[in-house]
Amino acid sequence: MGLLDAAVSRRKPRRADVLDDIGRLLDWAAFERLLAVIPVAAKGEPSFPALMMFKALLLQRWYGLSDPAMEAALFDRLSFQRFAGLSLDDETPDHSTIWRFRERLTKMGLIEELFAELQGQLDTHGLLIKQGTLIDASMVTSAARRPRKEDGTTSPVDPDARFGADNERRRFTFGYKMHVAVDQGTGLIRSGRLTSANIQDVSVAPDLLPPSAGTVYADRGYHSRSLRELLAQKGFGDGVMRRAHKNQPLTPEEVARNHALVPLRSPVEAVFGTLKRSYGFTRMRYFNAARNLTAFLLACMAYNLRRSLQLNPA
Repeated sequence: MGLLDAAVSRRKPRRADVLDDIGRLLDWAAFERLLAVIPVAAKGEPSFPALMMFKALLLQRWYGLSDPAMEAALFDRLSFQRFAGLSLDDETPDHSTIWRFRERLTKMGLIEELFAELQGQLDTHGLLIKQGTLIDASMVTSAARRPRKEDGTTSPVDPDARFGADNERRRFTFGYKMHVAVDQGTGLIRSGRLTSANIQDVSVAPDLLPPSAGTVYADRGYHSRSLRELLAQKGFGDGVMRRAHKNQPLTPEEVARNHALVPLRSPVEAVFGTLKRSYGFTRMRYFNAARNLTAFLLACMAYNLRRSLQLNPA
């Protein structure tokens, strides 16, 4: 800390800074160890600590900033510098450095490890109840132009995106599908997956379920014999809504059961609402699945950190 930093630190904030609260919430050294394998600078470039760059990516998700806007904010905003661990005398990364770091994070496949580390720390803080798990999926439009019928069903710009039936909008969406498993009592995201939009929800469920899921709640799209058998095998409760089949309507008991499950599983929709409204996931930012997965899991981590402060302000 330089003399100017010491002078600024003595100024009393007008209100509590959420970034300072998040900074105190975690053991950042654990993330630093995971990030140590990333080369943070090419030959001739200024070197920036990997942990600082990772915190910059979280700031991007919280405030919806592009790489150039993040460059400007890190240079101008004291709260951003303090959260990232920058002194007022330090150089700040430019937008191309931020982009290259995110690319390295993606190519080295570290985002899942970072997400797992966060989950472990939230569990240590006692923030996960684990009595029930809400699973669901939601469509996100590709960043690429929607292909025309004569062009086929894929895009040369975004080869991982596909058409999928969007029941919410009652039309076909070209893009991806976000899958989440949410802790019933807290609304924290316990796991997340990203697939092309044409992947069936129920096929992702086995990989989505956390080890201690409790009772699993889901809509009719997850109704299958294989999932019911998996839940029974793992000792999880079955809160999956039932779906009628051809020549096999639901019984009155199953209809009543579905109605009772609706308010129990519906809070997961608020999680998607926040990811879309506050974290920009009405449309993907990138043109392949790997980059979009990194952005999605960063958003899940950012969401969990903000949600954790609501659950435990102390």
